[in-house]
Amino acid sequence: MTAAATLTDATMRYREHTALDGVTTSFATDTITGLLGRNGAGKTTLMQLLTGHRVPTSGRVQVLGADPYEDDAVLQRTCFVRESQRYPDHFRVRDALAAAATLFPSWDEDLARSLVTDFGLPARRPVVKLSRGMVSAVGITIGLASRAPVTLFDEPYLGLDAVARQLFYDRLIADYAEEPRTIILSTHLIEEISGLLEHVVLLDAGRVLLDDDVESLRASALTVTGPTDRVEALSRQHELLTRDALGGSTRAVLRLTHPVDTTDLAATGLVAEPTPLQQLVVALSTRRPAAGPRADEHSDDFLGATR
Repeated sequence: MTAAATLTDATMRYREHTALDGVTTSFATDTITGLLGRNGAGKTTLMQLLTGHRVPTSGRVQVLGADPYEDDAVLQRTCFVRESQRYPDHFRVRDALAAAATLFPSWDEDLARSLVTDFGLPARRPVVKLSRGMVSAVGITIGLASRAPVTLFDEPYLGLDAVARQLFYDRLIADYAEEPRTIILSTHLIEEISGLLEHVVLLDAGRVLLDDDVESLRASALTVTGPTDRVEALSRQHELLTRDALGGSTRAVLRLTHPVDTTDLAATGLVAEPTPLQQLVVALSTRRPAAGPRADEHSDDFLGATR
């Protein structure tokens, strides 16, 4: 697959902190990728590099075939919707959307109006007087209506209730089906979005811990429950990620090193089931000590598209 964005040995340091440490990864064209990891793992910093908000300390960043920093042609085709997005104090909802329409050549006004209606956004109300959830809905509306070839959502759901989050997921996948593009979605609600994702990049302490397509990931892990001695015997044949024992029974999450016939496992008294993506990500992220907080400061640049 052709890559819409790549990082090659990209490192980002903030004084004594290293937010990204030699990251090499790519984001395929017309693919929805989940950018996952703990707080401080480097997700926001990575997105800032892709959207030209920062220049890496070392390494290379390419978006749509060019260095995104101060490249207007790239930035017009890139939309960054970030956590706690800020807008000028005097902006009403309609002003934020009008400004976005001038920034993005592929702006879809009909889609924007439809999303305003679906989220119940008051077009004439100042953004500063909106609830946190409504501010998130403004950002989501801009991100989807921009129709930008590369669209990044950084924790876009803050303040949204379950119904509104589901509306976002439904509209995202419907619009993606109509107008495929590269979407990078950073979130902690992994299980909620697992059905949307085609690829996963997992960061931990500024490094890439996992970079794979979702179907391969699901096939590579297995949760096994049964008598402790039999679970332990199976664990020795694979990579043990987590294990919980209760009495004479043990439940383990395994990263498979070779195919396993679950029918054969059942015959030995073991119950095998697929490992949910969230459980697998948590297991991979916690199998070694966590790193300290990162300097993942948030930029206040309007819409993440201007310099």
